[in-house]
Amino acid sequence: MTPTVLAISCLIVVTLSYGGLCAVSPFGDCRRCRGMGNALKTDRKGRLKRGKDCRRCKATGKRIRTGRWLYNRWARVYRAGTDTPGGTR
Repeated sequence: MTPTVLAISCLIVVTLSYGGLCAVSPFGDCRRCRGMGNALKTDRKGRLKRGKDCRRCKATGKRIRTGRWLYNRWARVYRAGTDTPGGTR
């Protein structure tokens, strides 16, 4: 097997695996708060306590994966472009 064919087949496997992950689990943990939904702070004694809510995920701890976001955007554009003017098919 030539290196080019091997590289292409590896890229195809990685792409299909990521597509399957986005289909099965469209939401992943937020990168900023690591899925906690808030930041952790320490008080003056050094004990951990709850900080402010994460603004990126709005305190849910989840974010939409990039592949799923792209698929949703593509599906929205496709639906908008193939819709009939009367709204019926």
